[in-house]
Amino acid sequence: MDSMSIFEFATENSQNGPMWPEEKYARAHARSICAEMHAGFAALREYIPMNMSRLDPPAPIPSDVQNDIDRILEIWSDCRKKYQADGPYLFGKLSLADAAFAPVAVRFRSRSVPVPELCAAYIDAIYQQPDFIRWKMDADKETWVIDQ
Repeated sequence: MDSMSIFEFATENSQNGPMWPEEKYARAHARSICAEMHAGFAALREYIPMNMSRLDPPAPIPSDVQNDIDRILEIWSDCRKKYQADGPYLFGKLSLADAAFAPVAVRFRSRSVPVPELCAAYIDAIYQQPDFIRWKMDADKETWVIDQ
């Protein structure tokens, strides 16, 4: 199933309040970066698979992957600068944009990708979010291993 359709289904059926930013321009911005995440960053996805159990030392990164990383860091920095007064997430309060980018936070941390302080604080906020903690605990229980 398509992640964007899952987001819309979740939005339509949420009993926990809004899942997108409430302000219309922030909401449009959030949807835009989620669509970019959904449709892009193929080099990053190929080179750095999401693995919550992995923690590698820093290593050289191919230029096409670095281009994806740079764009993601630009997105994160832009959002955090605009919305940091409202909380630690991309749009201040937790939203579907954070759900879209949480796997990227895992990819960056698992491969020790260097990030600016503002983005490192965002990754820390994701890792401290209670639903993420539960997700990571469940992942840590997995017994199979992918060698990559």
